[in-house]
Amino acid sequence: MGCPAPPSPHSKRVAGRVFQALVLFAVIAVGPGPGRAAAPAGSLPSQALVDVTKTSIYLGSVRLTLTPLPRRDGAFAGDYAANVVPFFFFSEKGRLSIEFSDDQLRQLERGETVYFKGQARNSAGHERRIEGRAVPEAAGVARGKIKVRVHVGKVELIFNSSYRLEPAK
Repeated sequence: MGCPAPPSPHSKRVAGRVFQALVLFAVIAVGPGPGRAAAPAGSLPSQALVDVTKTSIYLGSVRLTLTPLPRRDGAFAGDYAANVVPFFFFSEKGRLSIEFSDDQLRQLERGETVYFKGQARNSAGHERRIEGRAVPEAAGVARGKIKVRVHVGKVELIFNSSYRLEPAK
């Protein structure tokens, strides 16, 4: 008997799913970013800003960039771009939405960790499930750290970033 065959390399399909998951995770990372003070008492933030984030994948990395995420109807929503290096052909763009209730915003204002869920859809129509948590720096501070998990099939991509919330203008 000979040695077993070496494992086959990741297929383009799996790599594509990993990338899509990374993109989704980045989208989920939309939350309040560092550097901003809390909104005045009684007013809730109207948009979230998430810093650009990067995560490693097999033989490369994914850089996630989110547009500002305005809050409407209990959710932060906006566009994302995921750039995959060196596999640029797996890069994608899309739209994401993260459910965030008034009660969850008040929890952040009190300095409490908040867990959230959402979804993303890339320009090809593929959906991704998003889960994460936002951890404020302190009570009354509209910025903190965010961890986003993007589920793509059986793959889970994890992005760590910073967020800040901006008050209604």
